[in-house]
Amino acid sequence: MFKFILSLSFTLFTSAALAIPVAPIEMNAQKLMSIRPSGNLRAANFRAIVALSNCSGSLVRFAHSTAEDKAMVLTNGHCVGAHRGFLKPGQVVVNKPISRSFGLLNNDGSKVATLSAEKIIFATMTKTDMALYGLTKTYGEILKTYGVQALTLAPQRSVEKTNIAVVSGYWKKIYSCQVDKFIYALKEADWLMRDSVKYSQPGCETIGGTSGSPIINTATYEVVGVNNTGNENGGKCTMNNPCEIDEQGKVVVEKGAAYGQQTYVVYSCLNQNKEVDLNMPNCMLRPN
Repeated sequence: MFKFILSLSFTLFTSAALAIPVAPIEMNAQKLMSIRPSGNLRAANFRAIVALSNCSGSLVRFAHSTAEDKAMVLTNGHCVGAHRGFLKPGQVVVNKPISRSFGLLNNDGSKVATLSAEKIIFATMTKTDMALYGLTKTYGEILKTYGVQALTLAPQRSVEKTNIAVVSGYWKKIYSCQVDKFIYALKEADWLMRDSVKYSQPGCETIGGTSGSPIINTATYEVVGVNNTGNENGGKCTMNNPCEIDEQGKVVVEKGAAYGQQTYVVYSCLNQNKEVDLNMPNCMLRPN
């Protein structure tokens, strides 16, 4: 699956897309947290992108996060346990203490800080392939110290033909294409993902190390998904060769096709304290 890097390399994302200029650091951090994109297309850059030891990721916030909230990093669930074994089908990790570091990038791709995680907020490879790490610093502290504002997770589902950028912190590469369509079920080895994003080609031919890269809507500059896998060899439903399954059970294999997972679903599981709670009535992240 799962385009992460082991000690050598594996495979998953190419081209320019969009971004928002960072406001002056002297501005009030709380005011900065409320700034919304204008909707005008801009070329993507590496602001708020992070590099992991084996994957990519991004510094993200909820639409209603404040400067005082502890910051988060978004990546793939399969990037969490790549060296110790993948999360099993049906397995979900919530609020688990952990220590992990991330290299935070600025607009030009230069590393400006090393951020530390204190816990896994949520991680799974069931229905989706997503992980959120909770950091030791707040959004306001990161903005004030490093001048980097987090990207916002879009609270709404994306639509077909949306212009997107996939930004890899591991490779410091930007890919651009469109949301081609949504896949009812995407099966890779023992894992099944729902309502996956399929990218248009050419533009987003992804490679190893791009796992966990944010999928950014280039009109709003919000994160609408997280990049996670692609069919490398034309295999059918095997590791590194996911297959598409429609509502009638028809299986389609497309060599070279690349995919990501939508992130708006996390909002359905947030409680009043902005915590992931799988017991929320309409939570879409419950494994069953």
